[in-house]
Amino acid sequence: MGIVALVGSPNVGKSTIFNRLIGQRHAIIDDERGVTRDRMYGKAEWLTRTFNVIDTGGIEILNAPFQQQIRAQVELAIKEADVIVFVTDAFLGVSADDLEVAKMLYQIKKPVIVAVNKVDEGAHAGNISDFYSLGLGEPIPVSGEHGVGIGDLLDHIVMKLPIEEVKPDKDETTFCIIGQPNVGKSSLVNAILNQERVIVSEISGTTRDSVDTPFVRNKKNYVVIDTAGLKKRGKIYEDIDRYAALRAFKAIERADIVLFLIDPVEGIREQDKHVVGYATDESKAIIIVVNKWDAVEKNDKTMDEFRKKIRTEFKFLDYAPIVFVSALKKTRINELFQSIDFVEQAYNLRIPTNTINGIIQDAQIMNEAPLFNGGRLKIYYVNQVAVKPPTFVLFVNNPNFMHFSYKRYIENRIRESFNFDGTPIKIILRERK
Repeated sequence: MGIVALVGSPNVGKSTIFNRLIGQRHAIIDDERGVTRDRMYGKAEWLTRTFNVIDTGGIEILNAPFQQQIRAQVELAIKEADVIVFVTDAFLGVSADDLEVAKMLYQIKKPVIVAVNKVDEGAHAGNISDFYSLGLGEPIPVSGEHGVGIGDLLDHIVMKLPIEEVKPDKDETTFCIIGQPNVGKSSLVNAILNQERVIVSEISGTTRDSVDTPFVRNKKNYVVIDTAGLKKRGKIYEDIDRYAALRAFKAIERADIVLFLIDPVEGIREQDKHVVGYATDESKAIIIVVNKWDAVEKNDKTMDEFRKKIRTEFKFLDYAPIVFVSALKKTRINELFQSIDFVEQAYNLRIPTNTINGIIQDAQIMNEAPLFNGGRLKIYYVNQVAVKPPTFVLFVNNPNFMHFSYKRYIENRIRESFNFDGTPIKIILRERK
């Protein structure tokens, strides 16, 4: 998946354009200079392409607060990106800060698009030609505030993105390991491979890149992706941490199954929910792995009590199996692989059309949909349209009549009828014409 980085001086509207591209109000927008300091990430879709967008802090000549850190962030964003969108301000014209940004971009060999923002319905349009002086190609007039020219900008972005290679399906299971720093991700990789293939250290954040390792176990092909420790977005200050975070996001995209590691010694932390949120956002199959179980003082009730605590804290992951392991002692690794194989089957499970329709019709007979938004939902027909994750289209009389509790009920009936442990289920509503 391609990556697009938005760069420019402060207060030119990068975050506004970022929100336009990803289609939601994600980045903080404020008239104060330098509000966006850390990089922010989002996903955009245009025509047949999907790509990631990185919003960055503003670069300026003056020795403003956090400027050194901001420059480091921008440099890393540029290094990771396939296309650079250089955002400028039509109202201000070409500024000294713009020239400073341009100097950075002259040194890279990547496509650069100059977007001249704040061209609101023709205002300041006369200044557009001034931006040719930056020497970075034809400037594109846009208005992030009103959406003017955003389609043209997206057209240019898609044209400059590298062509995606369609990789042939391989008979292998790909899974990645995520979690906060120092929960034992690299140790688990070594336990899985039964050899010291990844650097292991007690220092938090030793792994700063994603490492793919293919291997064979019981005559079956696997690829394990070890990732650097993820932290809550607001807690990522160091440039190397943010570089590692982006690599981890990309690892999650490449994997089918995500092993989400928890440290029972440290206990469940609020940041853990943010960490696993990246995997749920990508609709990946998930296994919750409690590592370092050997370091816990326990009795015959300890495991059940910790399992209940996980279910309470991660109610949105009630479908994910929980496996207790010790990477250090190499215990329960076989049990972990049994879960991986089982979850992979669930993630790829396809239900015959007549079977799924029978299940849904029985569900409606047993529990009629409630009155909602002025009507009662009627499901006429169901079809599974995809796997990874299993995706079902429900043809109904009116999608607006679906109450969230009834949608949850339908999902639960599907899960009760078929074993979808470890995988999310997508339900899409379509009005029957």
